[in-house]
Amino acid sequence: MQVFRGFHHPGIAPACALTIGNFDGVHRGHQAMLALLRSEAQHRGLPSCVLSFEPHPRDFFARKLGKPELAPARIATLRDKLQELERCGVDQAVVLRFDERLASLPAQDFIQRVLKDGLGARYVLVGDDFRFGAKRQGDYATLDAAGQRQGFDVARMMSYEVHGLRVSSSAVREALAEGRMDDAERLLGRPYAISGHVIHGQKLGRQLGESSSGAADGFRTLNLRFSHAKPAARGIYAVRTHGLAAQPLDGVASLGVRPTVEDAGRVLLEVHCLDWPAALGPNGAYGKLVRVELLHKLRDEARFDGLDALTQAIARDVEQARAFLATHASMRRQTTRDRI
Repeated sequence: MQVFRGFHHPGIAPACALTIGNFDGVHRGHQAMLALLRSEAQHRGLPSCVLSFEPHPRDFFARKLGKPELAPARIATLRDKLQELERCGVDQAVVLRFDERLASLPAQDFIQRVLKDGLGARYVLVGDDFRFGAKRQGDYATLDAAGQRQGFDVARMMSYEVHGLRVSSSAVREALAEGRMDDAERLLGRPYAISGHVIHGQKLGRQLGESSSGAADGFRTLNLRFSHAKPAARGIYAVRTHGLAAQPLDGVASLGVRPTVEDAGRVLLEVHCLDWPAALGPNGAYGKLVRVELLHKLRDEARFDGLDALTQAIARDVEQARAFLATHASMRRQTTRDRI
């Protein structure tokens, strides 16, 4: 999949089948829309294209109004969103910076400058609640009328449901906020995961575990940045990490701002692998791109009275994570046997 920041690039296809949206999480509703887009693109002999925005428009307006509480919690980083779009078979993704200039663009100008002149849209697929243009003036009817005048097809996809529940980014955010990881997995069609490059941290975890476990490296952690200040999930989780060894590694992870040791507002995903691969050595993970699946929430993030209390809490988290992951692995094996 080709990725473009803006549409003023010679590599962008001169014509495309297009869908527009934020696609936060790329959940099962998004996946159904992308499957339809690909089918229509193939019938027309066009590349499939997703137009998305960064930052999220609601982030922009929340900052503009000085009301950060209005910004939505973020399900996925831009990297994870683009990776999922690629997995869905999209040919090209165009990410527009959502700023004052774009926010004030009238609906008809958005159609002409962005969809027609910028992307050469021949077919446009949108959701049933799609709005666009300054003050959200444009809707499906606006787009459909423009398509009839200017010679591009417009289609609308209605809501996608699973067991009677409308699948939406809001539903995914709610499930993650409440720690309902199984429900989030059903809505996403996959375990909720965060990916990123392993970065250097304070290496405090190595010191924390030494006194309680006697291990030379204590609670060694992998540190990944979550680039948004409001992740949809927060807390302590039993996890599985891909990308460090031939098989995924079980672990326990903290996603949040580390209130006991830092509380600086920077969101980190810190992963302690329960069984560290000897082949990696003490520093072999740095710089590697990993994907961490958050399988089960153990507790909320908390501030402890000192490092000794934090160490004891981490030890309990490790014990609970081991118990959950052992049960989880057993259930997966049973499910596999039942399918066979």
